[in-house]
Amino acid sequence: MNTNLTDKIDSLPPLPQTIIDLEEFKRSSNKTPEALEIIIAKDPLIVSTLLKVANSAMFGFNSSVDTLARALGLLGVNFTLSIAFGSAIKNSLDTDLKAYNLASDDFMRISNMASNLISLWVAKIDIELKEELLLPVFLQETGKFIVSDIANDENKSEEFLNALQNDSDTASVEKKFFDLTTSEVTASIFKHWNLSEKLIEMIKYVDDLENCPEEYKKETQILHVAKIACNVIDPLSDKFCEDAVTKATELGLEVGPLKKALEKMQDRLLDE
Repeated sequence: MNTNLTDKIDSLPPLPQTIIDLEEFKRSSNKTPEALEIIIAKDPLIVSTLLKVANSAMFGFNSSVDTLARALGLLGVNFTLSIAFGSAIKNSLDTDLKAYNLASDDFMRISNMASNLISLWVAKIDIELKEELLLPVFLQETGKFIVSDIANDENKSEEFLNALQNDSDTASVEKKFFDLTTSEVTASIFKHWNLSEKLIEMIKYVDDLENCPEEYKKETQILHVAKIACNVIDPLSDKFCEDAVTKATELGLEVGPLKKALEKMQDRLLDE
């Protein structure tokens, strides 16, 4: 493992209490909207992020969402949980995404796109699978904060960004520059924080499908396709949507629902 990465992960702050509470909620049998609302209400930054996401064109709700309870009711427990996790983790990492030419709000927007894509696509295949994938798809790009930090430390941010803009395979560029990929870094971060093993394993192999354990294969393949479509350089562009459909076809995934989901997502982008 990259020595710089090891040092950065070892120096990460402890999990904030909000994430600990969310993790306990996720593992509990009492997954009610009311219980989740109590946890989230303690963190104004997460509440603000949730309301911003709920009012985005990605969801297309008919009226303004101005309370946490209404956001929870419209988004559902698992979608809300994913956004809350993502917001809390982003805030705890406290670094920029200069190497990817992204602001933190851009990052959350792209994570939101990927979650919406999974929701629209996988709901047509398997509702339980959709619910299971909402958290990993929202969190799978978390490692980019650390990758960007390493690029800054090594004065490679500009060169790295230029390479990304000339090669749509983000993972291969990351591997070339730093001998690691976002999915590997994300898995290492979550392992350091003792998050669930299943979450870690599904994300760990997103950029390494050939070595993915059979028990997580379909989940990881779907996450991989979502990552292609929502590439951070130009998310949901015609090119990346076509690449996602091509990859899904190659992997034997359900392509019809994917195409419809991508079309709907692109339509929503026009409304932003």
